[in-house]
Amino acid sequence: MSAETATSRAFGLPAVLPGSVRTARAWVRQVMGLPVSVHVRAADPARADIDDAVDALFDDLRRADDVFSLWRPDSALSRIRRGELAVEAADPWLAQVQDVARRAVEATGGLYSTDLTGPDGTRGWDPTGIVKGWAVEQAAAHLRAVPGIAFSVNAGGDLVCGRGPAAALVDSAWRIGVERPGTPGGIATVITVTEGALATSGTAARGRHIIDPRTDAAADARHTSVTVAGPELTWADAWATACFLDPHALAAAGPAWSAYRVVSVTG
Repeated sequence: MSAETATSRAFGLPAVLPGSVRTARAWVRQVMGLPVSVHVRAADPARADIDDAVDALFDDLRRADDVFSLWRPDSALSRIRRGELAVEAADPWLAQVQDVARRAVEATGGLYSTDLTGPDGTRGWDPTGIVKGWAVEQAAAHLRAVPGIAFSVNAGGDLVCGRGPAAALVDSAWRIGVERPGTPGGIATVITVTEGALATSGTAARGRHIIDPRTDAAADARHTSVTVAGPELTWADAWATACFLDPHALAAAGPAWSAYRVVSVTG
């Protein structure tokens, strides 16, 4: 999986309740070809169970890289594309992502596609456009199970925020600044997220790399980035790509997707 530049940043927010917990701790590691940061608020963020959950989160992301990276010829997905491995015989995550990717193709009317050319120049099944969001969403489940915490996970600019059980006295709100492409330190908009996700698709970091399945060519959009917010990063990520290609995609999807919304369009 290749890296996107960080397009969103988490900022502190005044306590939402008198006496609410603000003590925080952060971890940053390079995984899936991009920097991933985890921020946790808790009365005691040095607790062993928090460390264990963070380690498990990063273990899951490394597993996702082992399974899905098209930059690694030994990954399960690379072997599937070469015809050396069947999905049914591979890591069970392949079958799960195959189902999610199929749903994403249907929901976006084909604006999200899995028929793409990989880094080796060959064309084949490629669900990696949705894998980062899916993998981070899955991995965040380890933090959701830890009592008394609020957390924010930032994977190259796409974020998941949430909290564990019994977190009523923890400040659970995160102010997320969406960077303005081409303006280091510039902020296009700021939104507050307590439980939910934020994803951005754009061309500022890697140029015209988003392929429009309708033309089989790099998208020539009028904007440089689109940011979508919603309950799950998997789908915020898919809709950010779809809305970059067609600004009306989410509105056209109907009430089933009303929990997702475009929060920023730049360029």
